[in-house]
Amino acid sequence: MIDQRWTRLAIACVLTAAMPAFAAESAPRYNTVELQADAQREVQNDLLNASLYVELNDTSPAVLAGLVNKSVNEALRVAKDYKGVKVRSGNNQTYPVYAKGNVLQGWRARAEIRIESRDFETASRLIGQLQAGMQLGGMIFSVSPEARRTVENELIAEAIGAFKARAEIVKTALSGHGYKLQRLNVTSGYNAPQPRLAMARLAAPASGQDVVAPNMEAGVSMVTVTAGGAIEILE
Repeated sequence: MIDQRWTRLAIACVLTAAMPAFAAESAPRYNTVELQADAQREVQNDLLNASLYVELNDTSPAVLAGLVNKSVNEALRVAKDYKGVKVRSGNNQTYPVYAKGNVLQGWRARAEIRIESRDFETASRLIGQLQAGMQLGGMIFSVSPEARRTVENELIAEAIGAFKARAEIVKTALSGHGYKLQRLNVTSGYNAPQPRLAMARLAAPASGQDVVAPNMEAGVSMVTVTAGGAIEILE
């Protein structure tokens, strides 16, 4: 019993000693100000993603699949001759076509390939050649992950510097003698506006007809790093 009483007393002393420290940590902070500062930079888009597709109709789904597969396989074969351009198969689907009265009229199939490249000139020539038998579904220009990461790393220091400059302004405006950083969060953002002139829209060419390669202007994207947090003004 004596040992148990001493144990309980020791625990009570430890808890009592810890209470002031806990109370100090949970005490409300005054003169706290929320701040945010941004650093932005326009970055030249250096990556192109495009899709081309073929869409055909036939009364036989087997015949239709053969025609579509032949077109896609030929496009993939042609693309292998263009170094610096990554090409892969995209979506492939077949669905029925109904006439009035819900009568099956035939089948329609659509298959696509996707292109990725940093060599815009070579990609443009490939797209122009493939458009002799396929339709251009769309083109998107963006900043490559590697380039974006490099810019973000440079902007982190700028954003934090802007945050510190604003903290000094707030401290002076509140007649403080200094400030203490309570927390700081750094986030990044990315905005890729549509290029001013991404491509020249082309009508569907006749079979076997050469197509002029589309003109491309990649444009720029905006990379942003934001430093946000809270400071405590010291009196």
